[in-house]
Amino acid sequence: MNPANLIRMANQIGSFFETMPDREQAQHDIASHIKRFWEPRMRRSLLQYVDQHDGAELMEIVLDTLRKQREAVV
Repeated sequence: MNPANLIRMANQIGSFFETMPDREQAQHDIASHIKRFWEPRMRRSLLQYVDQHDGAELMEIVLDTLRKQREAVV
């Protein structure tokens, strides 16, 4: 999977949910969205990118979500 495309898509999801007043709920919703709508290969590639590049280029809310709710995304 192309990491640039995954980053772009993850950041679009983050942009949508970032406006929610409850950050914990927003992070839950980001993780849930990725789990439901991304195929496993995409999710694994995004998590691998986070591990290898420390999440560079990902929005803060997306990176925090992936670190805190990693098991929910897998």
